[in-house]
Amino acid sequence: MMLFGGIVLALVCGVSSAVPDMNWNLRPAAGRFTGLRPTRPKVQKTAAGRQEKQSVHEPISWRFPEPAEEEHHFAQNFELREPQAADSVSAVCGEHSVWVEAKKDLLGIGKLVLAEDVTLGDCPSTGEDPDDQVLFFQSELHGCGSQLQMSEDSFIYTFMLHYTPSPLGDSPIIRTKEVTVSIQCHYQRKHDVSSGLLRPTWSPFSVTEASDENLFFSFRLMTDDWQLSRPSAHYLLGDVIKFEVSVKQFHHVPLRVTVDSCVATVVPNVDTVPRYAFLGNNGCLFDSQLTGSNSKFLPRSHEDRLQFEVEAFRFQQDHSGVLYITCTVRATAAVAAVDATNKSCSFANGWREASGSHKACSCCDADCGTGSHLTGSGEWMDAKTRWTGFSTATVQQR
Repeated sequence: MMLFGGIVLALVCGVSSAVPDMNWNLRPAAGRFTGLRPTRPKVQKTAAGRQEKQSVHEPISWRFPEPAEEEHHFAQNFELREPQAADSVSAVCGEHSVWVEAKKDLLGIGKLVLAEDVTLGDCPSTGEDPDDQVLFFQSELHGCGSQLQMSEDSFIYTFMLHYTPSPLGDSPIIRTKEVTVSIQCHYQRKHDVSSGLLRPTWSPFSVTEASDENLFFSFRLMTDDWQLSRPSAHYLLGDVIKFEVSVKQFHHVPLRVTVDSCVATVVPNVDTVPRYAFLGNNGCLFDSQLTGSNSKFLPRSHEDRLQFEVEAFRFQQDHSGVLYITCTVRATAAVAAVDATNKSCSFANGWREASGSHKACSCCDADCGTGSHLTGSGEWMDAKTRWTGFSTATVQQR
């Protein structure tokens, strides 16, 4: 059978009229198909002792059961994590110059910045300690674009330390925000003192799940322990967004759910720019390969459920604070082999498949092709089981 395209479910039931002596009582059970159960026809005796079958007068009727939407249980007493100020910049004001040290973990979130992304005014770093992961800057008091202010009893030299993140790898995305740290050196007329930094802050990130459930697909944001639906859709840069995709079984043979592709844009249109296709090629999660993140599929424990996580990000040049993440999800027969077109692959020193069939990921760096024809045992209702939905993400400034 071939499983792709929009979600259309059709069920055709035919009853032959060539069996007039049977009365079929067709009643759908709650939420499931229980089959057809014949009842024994009534028999009447005539005066001559012969037996005759009673004619069937009741109409035969059947209707498709109404789908029941799954009720999600959200975590109780959930609290958002508050961002913490990073103690990552220090300065020493000398008699004729300033010395600045900046940790490469500039935002305090465990992400090392690139040396070329950090400048003191318009001056690059003058040195680096690779062991302590610290950048050094040194400038004359009148250098690197400093500004001089005078008061009645002091001179104030102000330097600006800028961090402008570059796009990650070959992608158009970043996972940190631009930061500017003001550094001031105060000099009195007879002696000097040094003062320091303004601690950088960073932007939160929010995601709102939107689901257009048709063939009983579910797309949920999950708590960190994967036990419950996450009641809040707000995230901070540096957080990990945890997604769970599932499909209902109902009358189908067992199903396996996969995610074919995911694209992030700033409007609900996947063909616009900027766009970031962090998952594609029929189930290859590129984000970790492109940006060095820890985004990945979790090992599969259920065929009808798939979990994956992506580190929060935003676009470099966009200031609207909105992202749209559009994903295409597919369900196939669980008995079908995991192959190049039905897989869930993550990159971590090589491609790894969520169910252990790692050879299926060998095409992730090439072209994995289109969907294949799948066959399986048991009764299969003709249905196209491919679904596309999107989540909305908002980046807020603090």
